[in-house]
Amino acid sequence: MSDDSPANVLFVVLDTVRKDRLGPYGYDGGTTPGLDAFAEEATVFENAVAPAPWTLPVHASLFTGMYPHRHGADQENPYLEGATTLAETLSAAGYRTACYSSNAWITPYTHLTDGFDDQDNFFEVMPGDFLSGPLARAWKTMNDNEALRAVADKLVSLGNVAHEYLAGGEGADSKTPAVIDRTKSFVEGAAADGDDWFAFINLMDAHLPYHPPQEYVDEFAPGVDSTEVCQNSKEYNSGARDIDDEEWEAIRGLYDAEIAHIDDQLSRLFGWLKETGRWDDTAVVVCADHGELHGEHDLYGHEFCLYDQLINVPLMVKHPALDAGRRADTVELLDCYHTVLDALDVTGGDPAAAGEEAVTLDRTRSLLSDDYREFAGVDGTDRDPGQRAAPDGDFGFVEYSRPVVELKQLEEKAASAGIELPEDSRFYSRMRAARSTDAKYVRIDRIPDEAYRLDEDPGEERNVADAADDEDDRIAAAESRLGEFEAAAGGAWTDAADGEVTDDSLAEMDEEATERLRDLGYVE
Repeated sequence: MSDDSPANVLFVVLDTVRKDRLGPYGYDGGTTPGLDAFAEEATVFENAVAPAPWTLPVHASLFTGMYPHRHGADQENPYLEGATTLAETLSAAGYRTACYSSNAWITPYTHLTDGFDDQDNFFEVMPGDFLSGPLARAWKTMNDNEALRAVADKLVSLGNVAHEYLAGGEGADSKTPAVIDRTKSFVEGAAADGDDWFAFINLMDAHLPYHPPQEYVDEFAPGVDSTEVCQNSKEYNSGARDIDDEEWEAIRGLYDAEIAHIDDQLSRLFGWLKETGRWDDTAVVVCADHGELHGEHDLYGHEFCLYDQLINVPLMVKHPALDAGRRADTVELLDCYHTVLDALDVTGGDPAAAGEEAVTLDRTRSLLSDDYREFAGVDGTDRDPGQRAAPDGDFGFVEYSRPVVELKQLEEKAASAGIELPEDSRFYSRMRAARSTDAKYVRIDRIPDEAYRLDEDPGEERNVADAADDEDDRIAAAESRLGEFEAAAGGAWTDAADGEVTDDSLAEMDEEATERLRDLGYVE
């Protein structure tokens, strides 16, 4: 980057926000006047592809520049290890770094916050001192024992479970003002010390359950009582609970209200940066880590599928190297890692500790580069280890390992309603997808593959996987590129993973870890 490139980067993740509920992507619900204004001076990417449909692997990719199969962070190995993070690289380069969120996955015990000079998780049930105490020790002990990993998954899911029952009126949105205030204090402190900075914030308002402040309920969901609508996606997905059209409308109204609150708070931060003369010297990235389903495909939440409502996410970037306007080409969220390095003129690639992998800046992966996604002629075996994934400029790749935490909760909801979930279903499946602007192919290990012509069928209503062989060149290309990606990732997921999710390992836990789970309601 040139000398007049912004010295600082603000990276904002709108957790669980689907792009079709935002003004910059055509929504006329009035939820995002702040982002509408931001979009006027940013590049709006219309085909950004998330590397996974949920928080942990997406953030691990943002922080490492690696696809999920490479960094290995998922619910069966629910913490990042063996990889140097973006924050570690930037801190070593002299930047002041901070991470603020209210997401239970973005904490020290998952190692996603490694390298941040300052960090805080405003999650109401799991305060920072507890995370660094017995829970963190129990977490590491259990994850080092493969038999106990299912229990370790529950230690993270406890945050969302407790949040579901305790968050009425005091949910994640009540923490968002604190995240914004803390970010402002961090920026002021860095400026006072003469330090350039990188700030990462995750705003959780739009994640279930939806309990927005009353003023936003009154505007976007008038008359709706958030405690009376279905706030547990597993009840619906398991078949234990039905939702009619009127209730879906209420749920979507609450979702809009949450997004409007995010927009208001983010506008407060943007306005302060402008008022204090810092806006022009700050590159800004705004994206969602994944979206949400509200009944489409008969699903609720963001599990068990790779439909576009989840993985075609909003992404907007403000930087002098990018013109304000819209781009329709395929981009990947993973590339934000390289974009930040490029914006701050940091090469990276130096491991923070022996035995770790650190991904070097690749300008064919930087959104700021004229060479972005010009992969032609690049041998994947010669690329950085974090990028060995058969790069193709037309396609983005998505990976979804079995979500054992959500699956256990789904089974419990089904059992309580006398429903038996078939193991040969999407609930127990692992999935990978290749997505271009016009076609998507999804490989699924327990049920038939799915493929869609997105240009003709944006709602993904007509599965045309059978046309991959010779009837549709674009579907065939998507399947071919997916096959190349799978080969680079170590092979396709063709054998179904063990369907059983049990609590048998509880008997093997140490006393302290057992007491932690008992205190939190997981063990009687």
